[in-house]
Amino acid sequence: MVIVAVFLLASILAVGNLFLRLHTLPERMAHKSQKLQFEIVAVLGLLALFTHIHLFWVIGLILAMIDLPDFGSPLRRIATSTEKLAGIESDEEDGAAPTHPPGAPEPEPPVEETAPKSRQAQEHKHV
Repeated sequence: MVIVAVFLLASILAVGNLFLRLHTLPERMAHKSQKLQFEIVAVLGLLALFTHIHLFWVIGLILAMIDLPDFGSPLRRIATSTEKLAGIESDEEDGAAPTHPPGAPEPEPPVEETAPKSRQAQEHKHV
């Protein structure tokens, strides 16, 4: 009886391990691809796991097998080249262009307004 219980427990753990390894197959395949593709496959895998809709798993598996082209790098290079042609240096930290080109003079600080001088001081100046 004890041998049957141990065999049953080992069988359940083995089948569960096999199920989870098979379920994460698309994620492990997409792990070496782009980050966005990996995240989409991971979300599809979780949807398939929690909803028991196997179509999500199949879509994730097909997406993991396809190498999506990298559109970000060429577009980033085009943007950088355009900024160089325009004479604008981009800030790499925040990805935004500066507010004025490097060759342009710095904007002057605002001038503080003073109270108008009295009429007597103005007349004294002209005399």
